[in-house]
Amino acid sequence: MTADRPATASTAPDRCAASARPHRAESAPLETCGPPFGAGLDEIDTPALLLDRDKLARNIAVMATFVADGSARLRPHAKTHKCVEIARMQLEAGAAGITCAKVGEAEALAHGGIADILIANQVIGPIKIARLVALARRCAVTVTVDDAGNVAELSAAASAAGVTVGCYVEVDVGMARCGVPDGRAALELARLVDRSSGLVFAGLQTYEGHLQNVTPLEERVARTERDMRGALAAREAVEAGGLAVGQVSGGGTGTHMVTGRLPWMTELQCGSYATMDAQYAAVGGVDFENALTVLATVISRPRPDRTVVDAGLKAVTPEFGEPTVLVDGATWLGFSEEHGELALDDAARDLRVGDKIELIPRHGCTTVNLYDCFHVVRDGRLVDVWAVAGRGRSQ
Repeated sequence: MTADRPATASTAPDRCAASARPHRAESAPLETCGPPFGAGLDEIDTPALLLDRDKLARNIAVMATFVADGSARLRPHAKTHKCVEIARMQLEAGAAGITCAKVGEAEALAHGGIADILIANQVIGPIKIARLVALARRCAVTVTVDDAGNVAELSAAASAAGVTVGCYVEVDVGMARCGVPDGRAALELARLVDRSSGLVFAGLQTYEGHLQNVTPLEERVARTERDMRGALAAREAVEAGGLAVGQVSGGGTGTHMVTGRLPWMTELQCGSYATMDAQYAAVGGVDFENALTVLATVISRPRPDRTVVDAGLKAVTPEFGEPTVLVDGATWLGFSEEHGELALDDAARDLRVGDKIELIPRHGCTTVNLYDCFHVVRDGRLVDVWAVAGRGRSQ
């Protein structure tokens, strides 16, 4: 089956004729060409990754409205969805660009036409740096740095290739992962970037990932306000040293409502808000709908109070906990590689072998990475198939 390029998000709603068959995206396997547009959930083979298009659109609009009312622009993180069509929707809603986690993700989105990409990680080693400078010939690229030797390598490669790479100096504000420790170190590295050929000092990155899931909400708000003062201190130190700080970039879905209102933050990198997952719903304070589910099939009813579905560890990731079962009276019991076991009370005992059920993943980012495509649905009917173009692109 030959196929056209995947439909853009803006045209997807018009491609719902029941007689049409979903096109196959370049990166998607033949098997995803399945049921016709207009098919119901019972016609979709499982396990399958479902995406409710209307909920997705509403989530994107809610975040766009939030950003429009503040001083920080939005550069949403694509590490959750890894999908060109979703990135296009975010850009059409006003996003300044797209954030990726890895060079591979950025390559996949650039191939789909995304023109301005931040890689919110350090790009280390000659192989990745060569790919980075090749990418910089195709789109505007910014990376994060926290090491002088890496800056020198990036500069040499960019200069040799005749391209320019933007650099955010990363500052650790409490996550204890990557980043220089304070404003003094940030200024020293920013000066190095500024005098390095082929590089442009574009600002600072400060990510409060350690606070995304803090409960209760009041504690998350207080700790975010406190820790993100490290971003302010770094900005003040760099500016006092004579360099302009174009952007102070950070933020996540769980803290956007705080970080996005801090006057020293200029860019938000929230990602999960677009599709959401059960983890963010559980910690509260995040006003978005769960647009992402996994469709599974009941494959066994071994006892009246038990059922088994065909979605296990290879279909739903467990690192944050169990998925939410969208069946009244059914609760998740445990994972096997290919199986999920559910407990049933009286309200759910009518489930039969062959029935389809939906699960909300506890963690959307890693669950999406298990699939080649989203089955995009509206009112329970298939309206499109979008490739997870960045799936597995961890290099």
